[in-house]
Amino acid sequence: MFYPADPETLASTIDSYLAGVDVPEGDRLAAAYVVPHAGYRFSGRVAAHVYARLRKHAARIRRVVLLGPAHKVPLKGCAVPSAERWLTPLGEVDVDPVTRGLAHDGHARVDDAPHAPEHSLEVQVPFVQRALPGRAVVPVCVGVSTSDDVVVTIAALAGEPDTVVLCSTDLSHYLPDDQARRQDERTAGAIEALAADRIGVRDACGVFALRGTVAWAAHTGLRVTRLALATSADVPAGDPSRVVGYPAFSFHRT
Repeated sequence: MFYPADPETLASTIDSYLAGVDVPEGDRLAAAYVVPHAGYRFSGRVAAHVYARLRKHAARIRRVVLLGPAHKVPLKGCAVPSAERWLTPLGEVDVDPVTRGLAHDGHARVDDAPHAPEHSLEVQVPFVQRALPGRAVVPVCVGVSTSDDVVVTIAALAGEPDTVVLCSTDLSHYLPDDQARRQDERTAGAIEALAADRIGVRDACGVFALRGTVAWAAHTGLRVTRLALATSADVPAGDPSRVVGYPAFSFHRT
């Protein structure tokens, strides 16, 4: 289970995570963020470092672009859904019309197959609903792609100042905790150096979305800030012999 099915429990769970983040007084809205996508009990507190900041700047945000991998369905390039709305226990969220425009302009194709079983984007939506109620989303599954192609896709979406990009990815998978932390620290260093080519396919499940986001940030001249870095061993139910890494980063305009 990624999150509670009961609306009240889901809302209170997210709100408790958001309340646990102390956003600095001088925090500025970033153009893009990296956020994890595991079950909330494992990665929810890390994700909250992003969403608490978005909530603080909610008045400036109209649209949320969600980029994430296709875990279940083989995919080359980018795919967007045909749906006009997504439904969670907290209600409906509009899929922004610009989503279909990506397919019209050749940046993605309309394909529901990778979206139907996919959790990497779905788990972001309840957080969006609590932190940014009423905002539309642009869900994009990113399959095997070059960084340059993903840069073009992001650039087609991120031109408006009221649009924020969220790259959904976890980091290392199923390593012992000490080994995972070393590997994730190397990946974090690559992100902070805006070195997309240093991020390997074993470093992140959303590697193509992450590489593209980092390459876009480098191309755009953004500055990276690490917000949080954790593993599943950091929660009481976590097994330190087999962990998953969870990142939170922001990419600000200078």
